[in-house]
Amino acid sequence: MVYDGIVIGLIVGFLRAGWRNGIAALSQIRIKGGLIFPVLLAIQFLLFFLHDRVPVIAHYNGYMFMIVYAAGLYVLVLNRKEKGFWWIFAGVALNFLVMLVNGGKMPVSVEAASVLEPKFVEMLQNGAITTKHSMLDDSTLLPFLGDIIPLTKPYPRSQVISIGDVIMNIGIFVYFQHVMVTYRKRSPIVETNLNNEI
Repeated sequence: MVYDGIVIGLIVGFLRAGWRNGIAALSQIRIKGGLIFPVLLAIQFLLFFLHDRVPVIAHYNGYMFMIVYAAGLYVLVLNRKEKGFWWIFAGVALNFLVMLVNGGKMPVSVEAASVLEPKFVEMLQNGAITTKHSMLDDSTLLPFLGDIIPLTKPYPRSQVISIGDVIMNIGIFVYFQHVMVTYRKRSPIVETNLNNEI
């Protein structure tokens, strides 16, 4: 779901700021510890890839994801002064919390998952999905923080998201709007100053 927030934020940002100002604004982004994010993403893909191949990873997979989430939260705290980052932090923290109390797995509502492929729902019910998700049932702690919100048509991609995902994506959207639109408003002033100097 984080990719959706980025894509929507960028599209709206470009529409509001213009292509030229938008690109220029994005080139000015400086995030503390920013290189950690692609590393964390690579680690997640590696965990998915090795889950069924390395028994140790399969056994401790949930805890490894918790470490990844904790590192992500640390980077967000470093950038807490950036507009929208507290929203992002709150959303990630809620997802981290519900996964932490449920053995490192994100609980998924079977009813909400009905918008997905039937095979996914079947695997969820059979416990075949063991990497990052588990079926939400009576034993689930903090179930309201799990993946309980279904998204389907007219939304372009059917998926099930959590309250944390919603809050996180609000923060991502706010951040991109602030960066791109603020640059658009500032750029005419910069150009005027440069022309006066010339």
